[in-house]
Amino acid sequence: MEDGKVMSKLNVLYEDNHIIVVEKPVNVLSQGDNTGDLSLLDMVKEYVKEKYNKPGNVYIGLIHRLDRPVGGIMVFARTSKAASRLSKQVSEHSFSKKYYAVVSGKMEKENDKFIDSLKRLDNGNTIVSNDGKKSVLSYNVLEYNKDVDASLVDISLETGRHHQIRVQFASRGHALLGDQRYGKQDKTQIALYSYELEFVHPVTKEVMKFSLKPEKVGHWNNFTL
Repeated sequence: MEDGKVMSKLNVLYEDNHIIVVEKPVNVLSQGDNTGDLSLLDMVKEYVKEKYNKPGNVYIGLIHRLDRPVGGIMVFARTSKAASRLSKQVSEHSFSKKYYAVVSGKMEKENDKFIDSLKRLDNGNTIVSNDGKKSVLSYNVLEYNKDVDASLVDISLETGRHHQIRVQFASRGHALLGDQRYGKQDKTQIALYSYELEFVHPVTKEVMKFSLKPEKVGHWNNFTL
């Protein structure tokens, strides 16, 4: 990749010697898979390598993931110590992630907590199952658009299961718009965006909070974000 290409493409919200916070574009992998497509992890490594003229391999630790079609804020670690401390926050549920989503229909309650047991299958799908892992989220309805019969919801994740938000809403008859796996096959971009990230800095112990709004395209255009 040519010098400067990644640096110009990457939206960096914050960086220091220990962490780097960036926006993941929609339809970009969080980390590499068998498709061989460029991932955000690759882009961050290339960015650090270019900016600081680092020879050889660059260490970047993956702390959490977003599904390929989903955009939003992610933090990566620049040292193994930072990665270990941030991963501990994730496992202890002190690592806060909030999402905006546009879901089909009008929610029965303005705010609620969903608690399910979710199980990931070998085919990559996740289902509600008695032998699954406990999965918890809370939501608030921000707006209902009668014209498109859809609701904009603000979601706080307490656990981070595979496809959790998508499955928990779809299983209640409120699939996310644009969700081609658990909703209608409408071929639009999924309306799910990780808009806020809050965690404790792994070294300074300062509370770090970052927020962004999704680009006003597609389903987001029907609401006043």
